[in-house]
Amino acid sequence: MKKRDKIMYWVSTIWLSLGMVSTGIVQLIHLPEEVEKMSKLGYHAYFLTIIGVWKLLGVVAILLPKFPLVKEWAYAGFFFLMSGALFSHFAVQDPAMEYFGPSLLLLLTVISWYTRPASRKIHSATSM
Repeated sequence: MKKRDKIMYWVSTIWLSLGMVSTGIVQLIHLPEEVEKMSKLGYHAYFLTIIGVWKLLGVVAILLPKFPLVKEWAYAGFFFLMSGALFSHFAVQDPAMEYFGPSLLLLLTVISWYTRPASRKIHSATSM
């Protein structure tokens, strides 16, 4: 793995993890602003607990060594969650500023996934 790729992986993964942990905690504690935002998007408040728990578990999965299949699931979950957030904001015609957070986390998810080291990837029988 090139040094540049390793740096890109760790920078994107750390920022992704910080973003997911911070938003996950906000969702778990049901911050009033977050509950209001979810209500405006058409979701019930209990959905915040589900999202918050899965974000925190996803961060653990991505940061722990080994378990490449679990990492793939975590990256997929982050991708679906952030793309779903973007579509939800689009559906209620939110202002452009509301797209920034999900877009950034989606981009960090893709960069982290793409630049991850071989030890964190699933290897098929044909590639061995």
